[in-house]
Amino acid sequence: MNEPEDHALGRSRGGYGTKLHLIVESRHGIGLSAVLSAGQRHESKFVEPLLRAVRLVRPGHQGGRPRIKPRRLAGDKGYSYRTIRRYLRRRGIRAVIPTRKDQKPNPKFDRETYRRRNIIERAIGWLKENRRLATRFEKLATNFLAMVNLALIQRCLRLLDSPDRA
Repeated sequence: MNEPEDHALGRSRGGYGTKLHLIVESRHGIGLSAVLSAGQRHESKFVEPLLRAVRLVRPGHQGGRPRIKPRRLAGDKGYSYRTIRRYLRRRGIRAVIPTRKDQKPNPKFDRETYRRRNIIERAIGWLKENRRLATRFEKLATNFLAMVNLALIQRCLRLLDSPDRA
């Protein structure tokens, strides 16, 4: 197993903590990829491993090579770094990330698309409703990530089972 040395537990002002980095699809908030890090680690270090784990096939795909990357990636100001924007641009992914206070504002920033970022906030809120995840019962990072993945699968199955899905 590829277990991190710190088991994704890090010290911060609030005590021990784990950050969950998550990518969801933009329609229903179905989880596509999840990565754990220690609480004090910065978000910007986990964009690449998160995106490497995503494999998409567009509906109506007619043979050939499927698209394996998202068209856009929305993130908060914690992801507003030149290296991340360059990484996304090289892969043909449009960054929908607001600039930080110490950066020049981007006049091309798409506010309408950024407003849809609440989908991931709702998905994380739903995950926190699962007591086992909110309190991190699991001591090992691999077991905790497995529980996160099980919860994401459960959410996906519930969405597939609901009669009002569009």
